[in-house]
Amino acid sequence: MSVKRILVTGGAGFIGSHLTEKLLYDGHRVLVVDNFSAGDPDNIRQLFNRPGFKLSRADIRDRSAISRAMQNIDVVYHLAAQIHIDRSIMDPVETIDINVNGTLSVLDAAVQNDVEKVVLASTSEVYGTALRAPIDEDHPLNASSPYAASKVAADRLAYSYWKTYGLKAYIMRTFNTFGPRQKSSGYGGVISIFMERVAAGLPPVIYGDGMQTRDYLYIADSIEAYSLVLNAPDTVAGQPINIGTGKENTILDIALKISKLLGRPDLKPVHIEPRPGEVRRLVASTALAREKLGFSPHYDIDRGLAEYLKWFPSHGLRQWAKSG
Repeated sequence: MSVKRILVTGGAGFIGSHLTEKLLYDGHRVLVVDNFSAGDPDNIRQLFNRPGFKLSRADIRDRSAISRAMQNIDVVYHLAAQIHIDRSIMDPVETIDINVNGTLSVLDAAVQNDVEKVVLASTSEVYGTALRAPIDEDHPLNASSPYAASKVAADRLAYSYWKTYGLKAYIMRTFNTFGPRQKSSGYGGVISIFMERVAAGLPPVIYGDGMQTRDYLYIADSIEAYSLVLNAPDTVAGQPINIGTGKENTILDIALKISKLLGRPDLKPVHIEPRPGEVRRLVASTALAREKLGFSPHYDIDRGLAEYLKWFPSHGLRQWAKSG
């Protein structure tokens, strides 16, 4: 395996920090670009003195900074984004600016610097509520929030740069990833939110009836999928690929599993009014990921929750203390 010079935008975030660790472990040289508006320096602090690691504090919308950072880079993993649906509803302008203009900045710099490939972190939210299940990559894109719409735009921008400029763009439509370092805020981190509440002796709070479904992907599987793209053939470029498990769980079921896992089955979920912009059903068709990347998840929801719980007592509760 040849050593690559890799840039990871959002490399101090939840998925980005795990990916950076994996790439360094595999012997690659990694430059993390993060402005720490969402990323946490603690996520990558253990890497500061690691051979092959560099850090640049920059905003992806700063075109000159991104272009400079991308000099002599072979591969870009673009994970930096404003990921919160609720925040996008309150401030759609900022979300569009970060997720669309920021992605444009990254793609343009990649073309200017003759980068070999760009791997874009897209999302299952681009599909909206499933019209058919499991959701394949040809499913209509029915964004139901400004966040989702911004990711549709970023997703299609990457495709357009492949078609127009020949940039090898690999589009990863990742489903609901969970695990260590995930922040318990917004719509996406429901598992970490439930864990923190139950650990603090509080019942899980569910918006609506809890029958919404999600395809929950443990972080180790997500990172394996991203790693596999590094050696994916050129023929995969431009083709969106779902990264999920192909299994769905209701939000209610997740709440009950977590209460039981933490030894508090008495903490029954509390239901409140549904939230705007929330999709009803998401579950991935994983056929293309198996065919094109050789990816198959190793963690089902129960194994993933058990692994998460090994990390949670010494870290997740510390996060609860900071935020609560």
